[in-house]
Amino acid sequence: MENYADLMFHDAVTELQKQDGSFDKYQAAYGHRTLEKLRPEEIGFLKSRESFYIASVTPEGWPYVQHRGGAQGFIKVVGPNRIACADYRGNRQFITMGNLTDNARVSLFFMDYMNKARMKVQGLASLVGLEDADPELRAQVVEPGTRAERLLVVDIVALDWNCPQYIPRLYSEDAIRQVVGGQMAALEAENAALKQELAQLKGASG
Repeated sequence: MENYADLMFHDAVTELQKQDGSFDKYQAAYGHRTLEKLRPEEIGFLKSRESFYIASVTPEGWPYVQHRGGAQGFIKVVGPNRIACADYRGNRQFITMGNLTDNARVSLFFMDYMNKARMKVQGLASLVGLEDADPELRAQVVEPGTRAERLLVVDIVALDWNCPQYIPRLYSEDAIRQVVGGQMAALEAENAALKQELAQLKGASG
């Protein structure tokens, strides 16, 4: 993989950083961030996501952002620097798919609102029909019985972890259900104990 700063901090960006006084800080911070391949922390983070945002670019240079989602684990790590997921029937606009036929560059944004973490990925992407996909890759990515139409495959060129500042702490439905379910179980147990105690008191007074 390439260094994220080398890829994204072009001349205009570095000039602004110099004016702001943050240039030296970023040069020191990013000098050792180049990864050869995804580490366990990136792999675990990606596999735990239930959604991500993907940005592509039109031939005229207009950015387009789209959301992709699925059950936890729908993002598959299929190589040292490669991820993939099944692509399902959408609104049939085909904007992302059309953009990728002209320019494979994409930017992905993976959010963990509950733990206030985010990871940015720059990569080269393709959307391939299932019938044209490599059978081994298709078997790795597509769950049996699903109605996927294509594979979205992204070769990661560079990545960066963002600071947690300003990320709102949001909880998934499953996380809330676990908390509420635990509280309900505790309340039910407490209620049962009180009923038993009340029954014993009634028996003693009778």
